[in-house]
Amino acid sequence: MPPTLDIGRPGHPRKGVLPPRMNLRRAISYEKAPLSSTSSRFNFDHLIFSPPPSPGLPSLSPPVKKPKRSVFGIRPIRLVRYTLRILSIVVVFFISLEVLTQLFGPDVPARKPEPGRAAVPVPENEAAPKAVPQNSVVEVEMVSQRGTPGFATPIVLTDHRGKAKWTVSIPPDTPFPLTPDQYVEMCAKCRQVATRAQYLRSQAHGLQQLSLISDSPEHGFIDVLEAQKAGYLVNHKSGWEDARKPVCKKSLTFVLESREAGLGKSLLMLWTAYGLAQKEGRAFFIDDTRWAYGKYSDIFDPPPLPDCAPPPAQEIVPCPRQARHLVASAATADELFSVLATSSPSEKPSESQERISRKKQFNLARQGYEALFHLTKDDSNYIETRIRQLAAKRIVPKTKGQQMGMAVGVHVRRGDRHPFEYQYSRSYLPLNTYSDLARATIDIKFNHSGPLGGEDKVAKKHSITILASDDPMVYESQEFKGAYPAQGRIKLAHKQMIEEATHTKKEDKSVMHKYVDETFGWEGGFFAAMFWNLGIQSSGYGGEKAKGKPLSEEALRLRSLVGRAYMMDLAVLADASDKVICTVSSAGCKLLAVMMGWESAIDKGNWMNVDGGFRWMGILE
Repeated sequence: MPPTLDIGRPGHPRKGVLPPRMNLRRAISYEKAPLSSTSSRFNFDHLIFSPPPSPGLPSLSPPVKKPKRSVFGIRPIRLVRYTLRILSIVVVFFISLEVLTQLFGPDVPARKPEPGRAAVPVPENEAAPKAVPQNSVVEVEMVSQRGTPGFATPIVLTDHRGKAKWTVSIPPDTPFPLTPDQYVEMCAKCRQVATRAQYLRSQAHGLQQLSLISDSPEHGFIDVLEAQKAGYLVNHKSGWEDARKPVCKKSLTFVLESREAGLGKSLLMLWTAYGLAQKEGRAFFIDDTRWAYGKYSDIFDPPPLPDCAPPPAQEIVPCPRQARHLVASAATADELFSVLATSSPSEKPSESQERISRKKQFNLARQGYEALFHLTKDDSNYIETRIRQLAAKRIVPKTKGQQMGMAVGVHVRRGDRHPFEYQYSRSYLPLNTYSDLARATIDIKFNHSGPLGGEDKVAKKHSITILASDDPMVYESQEFKGAYPAQGRIKLAHKQMIEEATHTKKEDKSVMHKYVDETFGWEGGFFAAMFWNLGIQSSGYGGEKAKGKPLSEEALRLRSLVGRAYMMDLAVLADASDKVICTVSSAGCKLLAVMMGWESAIDKGNWMNVDGGFRWMGILE
């Protein structure tokens, strides 16, 4: 049956009924069309229909949930952030606490320590302790006792606030100076006791695991004078004090005692120590109580005296560097001159840093040379005369001194000092190495502008070589035939010269004679064993056993003669030579550069080393 159209009643809305098979939908865009096509707001946007994007198809499997990376419900980045903030607050708190304690807390309590509150290391007859790493906490064996120990040693003190400090205790009856071994042992103990005091301070602040206190040995040190005022140490007036002068506020005493027989290294240290003392504003004193060469005044004029009196011997300590009154020797050179290093031991210094360090040491040594190198009056007058004699040999005739030849100084060190160069490290450099370079230097001087002219030939002919050596046989060698000895006032003789001087005749070995000590000289150069045996009878002790033993006046006189000869050789070479040739492995070669000055020796190249390609070396190399 066809569909029918139902028409409603009048007055009621009419509604068309669609057949059930038809499903018609009105477009959404047409629902938004205006009622009138003539409207001004009408546009044709509704005619362009773009259906909404179709949604993605649903997944056949449920989505995998990512686990939440958190600790106690806090994201990791936030946890790290909160941890760093808390640690920063703790670090700032303890640093502020330590700084405020150092600024406003008294360093030394103004009362005597209670019994049993002074701690000292084990007695001095123990073996010298090894140096300990600065960052490690070391338990040093300590002994509690009443009062101070009966031997020289660093001690740990505890004040009324429980704060650990340390100082150096030297009993009033201890002779000055101590032996080199005692000073070395005391420096090692200073490092140990400083570490112990630091550890005790860290415990007091609850910082056993977190070290925020300085690792420097000077931290927490009480100077001897302050410890005496606080009652920790006995105040003993020394016989050194001069009532007419006040005691020096700061000082440095250099002890001229060394395990080495050579004089050059000790002299270089002495000069550098003087320059360092002047730089730090310290009065400088020299002690020659046990010097192997006798009295200092037998070779040099006494050093310039400061305007203050020497401190009591009880206040002169070898460590730490900040102590008011320091004592130094060749045995404690590393402790004294460590401030001259430009880089830490773990760093490899660059070439510029090495040059800065060398020049710093050179300038300090030069300052000491200018202040201390003044030979005795007789030797000084002889040196001046000798320099004039050598200069006269260089003058070209009929020029009234306006034209002169060149003077090349040569220093040959043999004996127990071997070169750095590997090829000759167990022997010596050949003599022609020195002589060939001396001749080449003169040739370069007068051939630099082309063929020799008449004047240059004459000047070259009047050039001379000045020779100084510890081996008397070098003066008689063919390589240095015609060379002039630096000085002839004191000579090291070889066996033949001694026999000729003493008119000793060679006896027939086939006939028995009464035993007489065989004559021996300085053949081969300066040897330590021979030096220690000067003035020692064959029936007594000698060699290494002679060190530290009381010597006769004759033995000291002979040793002093050796030192004077050495000093006069260097003085003539430095002042009379235009250029100097030597081996930097020798301490005398280093001294010659200092005596010539940095500008002449280093910048202008008038100091020439033939021992490898090394440059000038200071006391730290």
